[in-house]
Amino acid sequence: MVRPLTMFFTRLAVAALAALPVAALAADDAALVERGRYLAVAGDCAACHTAHGKAPFSGGVAIASPLGTIYSTNITPSATHGIGAYTLEQFGRALRAGVRADGSHLYPAMPYTAYAKVTDADTAALYAYFMQGVQAVDTAPPATSLPFPFNVRLSMGLWNGLFLDTRPFEPDPARSAKWNRGAYLAQGLAHCTTCHTPRNFLMAEKPGLYLQGASLGTWHAPDITPGKPGWDKETMAEYLRTGHARNGATAAGPMREAIDLSFSKMTPQDIAAIATYLDDLPAPPRATAPVAVAKIAAGDVAEMAGGVGEGERLYRNNCAACHQVDGDGLRGLPALRNHPMLRYPNADNISMAVLDGVWPEHGQDMPGFREELDDREVAAITNYVATTFGRSTVVMSPERVAVLRQGGEASPLLLLARVGMGLGVGVVCLLWWRRRRRVR
Repeated sequence: MVRPLTMFFTRLAVAALAALPVAALAADDAALVERGRYLAVAGDCAACHTAHGKAPFSGGVAIASPLGTIYSTNITPSATHGIGAYTLEQFGRALRAGVRADGSHLYPAMPYTAYAKVTDADTAALYAYFMQGVQAVDTAPPATSLPFPFNVRLSMGLWNGLFLDTRPFEPDPARSAKWNRGAYLAQGLAHCTTCHTPRNFLMAEKPGLYLQGASLGTWHAPDITPGKPGWDKETMAEYLRTGHARNGATAAGPMREAIDLSFSKMTPQDIAAIATYLDDLPAPPRATAPVAVAKIAAGDVAEMAGGVGEGERLYRNNCAACHQVDGDGLRGLPALRNHPMLRYPNADNISMAVLDGVWPEHGQDMPGFREELDDREVAAITNYVATTFGRSTVVMSPERVAVLRQGGEASPLLLLARVGMGLGVGVVCLLWWRRRRRVR
């Protein structure tokens, strides 16, 4: 009986706050604001809403998507360009249902499909933080302009009707408090599914492949369900805290950013809870090794004959100074030999690391070679690293590197939409022509 009463009074308080303007909220509620700040860190809000060199949460971050570039919004308490005029109810609807105060829909690049799990109490804390703990910035970020028909935001209402689960998180009474905390964070604010669950052709997550790995267009978000060699909950917790793990794993790309801005700033208890939850998921069946069919590149024939092939030559000239010729790393720099990345079902992350390097929040872990190496050379290094240090059979082609270099493949939805529009225009023209003939 205690829990229903707690939920009742929480929702009663939230409902009372929802109708109040920002100025009427308790200005000295430092504890609530601080709690909201922590939740914003757990939700990794800064990654998408704080552009490099710009004011916190002022938006303007260019987010690449298969449908085009989406620019993040200003979520400071600016009354003119941000969310300063939002009531708590409007803030909660934007956060958990993807609908702005003016009724227009957000694109699911904003992970409201995961934030839908956030409780009323945590929503109220986030609201308090963004309204009272963030400096208002009266600047407008660039407008998002996707190709028709995706620029018609009303279409997202239909998408939400098909794919948005609006039910908040419900603890499992059969599980421990630690497990439930980890489940709440992983499913909600940490939005792990956004990257690690594959999506269908309508860009919605596939629940049957929950957290089993997905392409982000360029970087590959790996399978994070249990049962992979070298991973347990202690190793996962270490990786989330630091971006490095005892099994040799090193974070790069979007995961490096998530660790720097979010996971590394969370409490050890919350990190342990997430690791506990992930370690307890059902382990899907896995092949013993990735399988691919390779064609031997002409430059690698010398390597097979005992000489130095193109991949090895390029590796020695560009990579061995830090990773050593044998791939074991130098003076604490990451080892490539048997790196967990080399067990992924594709080699995209190797090529992306070569192209763009590895950039933590401060400084640089590894330079990129986007300007120095062409697509064929990046593919050659990738294949050399994969086969020599990981005994992997996955193969990178120059054509795939070209796709990665340009930001990934366009969504088939673009083609389908254009075909659909063409058919629609054709039908309209045919009906108009037939009507004209009847009039005559």
